Parts: sequence; structure tokens; C-alpha cells
Amino acid sequence: MTPDEAARSLEGLSLQDLRKAWRQQGFGAPPKLRAPDLLRRCLAWRIQTRAYGGISSALRRRLRGEGRLGDGLETGARIVREWAGVRHEVEVMEGGGYLYAGRRWTSLSPIAFEITGTKWNGPAFFGLRQKGRA
Repeated sequence: MTPDEAARSLEGLSLQDLRKAWRQQGFGAPPKLRAPDLLRRCLAWRIQTRAYGGISSALRRRLRGEGRLGDGLETGARIVREWAGVRHEVEVMEGGGYLYAGRRWTSLSPIAFEITGTKWNGPAFFGLRQKGRA
């Protein structure tokens, strides 16, 4: 049975049967959900991600609101900062990350360190955070 067929086979199962299926799949104790539809969806997700892989850690952070792509900037946006009389330009890349000095970076903070030689909050260094904002 394919993972998709296994997920479809959950339709119509009772809450007790879904909990039993959860254990049989080797996922340990099932969550204490009382809504069969929600448990069914969670179980189908677990079966499919085990077979096909889950979402990337970068997307997981974005979904949680952490490390938003370009701090809300669209792909192709350019972030400019002058430091010690030198203009520094960073481009927001498709799929996440930044292009600076011919290299791809996953975060603005190491770019700020590269420029200044000291640790900075990258978005703050590039003026993307207002004062007093965490």
C-alpha cells in the first residue's frame, strides 16, 4: 500500500480506530485530540511525510514567523547600507537567502559581521527593524 493509499484508508475510521492506527504506524502515543477529522489529518500527514519527507526547516521557520524571507522583502529586492564610506548592497534571493559579494548567505547577520567585523543583528544593521522592536 502506498503512503497516499494508507492516508486515504483512514477515511471513516472512528476516533478509537485512528488512535490504534497511530500506534500501529509506530508514532508512539497518539495526541489527545477528540476530533476524529483532525486526528485523521494529523495521521495522514505523518504517514506521507515519513514517506516523502517533510517541509524544509527554512519553510518551517517562515510558517512560525521566524526568519521571514528578507524580513518581508520580495525576491529581487536590494538592501543597501553604507559603512565606513563603502556602499554595501545585498539582494534577496528566490527561495530564501541573500546574495552579497558574490556569495549566497542564509541570514543578514553574518553579512553584517562580514562588513563590520563585529556581531550585529542583521535586520537592525540594514535598517529593517525599528528601534525598540524585538
